[in-house]
Amino acid sequence: MAIEIPTDLTPELVPLSWLLGTWEGSGRLGAGEGEDPHFWQRVEFTHNGLPYLQYRAESWLTDEEGTRLRPLSVECGFWSLDRPLVEADGGPGLNPAEIVPALRTADDVEELRNEEGGFNIQVNIVHPGGISELYYGSIKGPQIQLATDLVMRGTNSKPYASATRIFGLVHGDLYWRWDVAADGAGLAAHASAALKKAA
Repeated sequence: MAIEIPTDLTPELVPLSWLLGTWEGSGRLGAGEGEDPHFWQRVEFTHNGLPYLQYRAESWLTDEEGTRLRPLSVECGFWSLDRPLVEADGGPGLNPAEIVPALRTADDVEELRNEEGGFNIQVNIVHPGGISELYYGSIKGPQIQLATDLVMRGTNSKPYASATRIFGLVHGDLYWRWDVAADGAGLAAHASAALKKAA
């Protein structure tokens, strides 16, 4: 599957460009066996010219045939290369970035390659119920591995200690798996899905 890179994409997002677009499909909660519930999901990766992707995922519980039963959850966040921020970058808050991006060329981006030949990335994801995750990981071609560095919970949030996520592009479809450590237990299968690019 050919990956089309938008002409207005800042150079440092090129390694993440295969995620761009809307993805839809079904998945299973838990290990995806026996009576584990089914769900349907819509995931969007967009950009607005700044050096990060915007992420939104909506999920609905379904029956085995895929009929939506009720909303399950929503999460949103930001995906970027993990690099030191410089004067050319925006923030904090509404402090504007320079018009010219901090990383101007493909050569600038190539200097960020890690020892494994990929790039280190940072992902922030926010959930309902007062939970925010900060992931660090790596992207190498169409494969991503993430692990939480920090999980922030509100005063009344449910117990949630850590998580890992993997994403991969296989024959044009986006596959992902999410393992979670919650309720005092260690990391265990939480959910997985296979999503197709929406037309």
